[in-house]
Amino acid sequence: MSMNLTTNFHALKEWAVAINALENGNTIMLLRKGGIHEKNGRFQVAHNQVLLYPTFEHQQTFLLKPEYANLVCPVTSGWHPEMVRIGSWAEITDILPVNDESIVNSLLPFHIWNEHFISDRLKWKSRQPLYILLLRTYKLPEVQEIPYRPEYGSCKSWIDLDQPINIQGAEPVLSESSYQQLVAEIRAIVGDKLYVPLF
Repeated sequence: MSMNLTTNFHALKEWAVAINALENGNTIMLLRKGGIHEKNGRFQVAHNQVLLYPTFEHQQTFLLKPEYANLVCPVTSGWHPEMVRIGSWAEITDILPVNDESIVNSLLPFHIWNEHFISDRLKWKSRQPLYILLLRTYKLPEVQEIPYRPEYGSCKSWIDLDQPINIQGAEPVLSESSYQQLVAEIRAIVGDKLYVPLF
């Protein structure tokens, strides 16, 4: 892991419940249909080192496993906190595109969503694969609170914050060996032939 940057302002927006799971070491996996950029005929994320920006408005309990659904507090449409909690950043180490529902179902133990989420995501824009993102998460020494800005809203996955956040001193949630073991297990299920190189 190269620690060549001390501050970062690129952020990936994700459900707060998913970010909590990443920060607690309960998962290393996000599932995405949108928010992936295509360049030179291959898929990429916007940045592979990102701050994790929690969102609340679109969290849907019926798409989560019960133990995670119980952690969600429903909010009204358009609600957002005045101050946004940034407690971690992550390196996106792998992008794995999958179309096969049986493969995705085999990955159920590795993420926070349930079967309804998987079938819903696979059916939406069915010609596009579901992207599995594997993230090594680092917790900041202190949680940073930044003011919400209107440009952080809408359904964008990738945003640039108005102010950089110092990530020096952040500690990995999982050890290198624990993380690599999970990556190996997941990639064995997906199959290396589906691997998309980063950058």
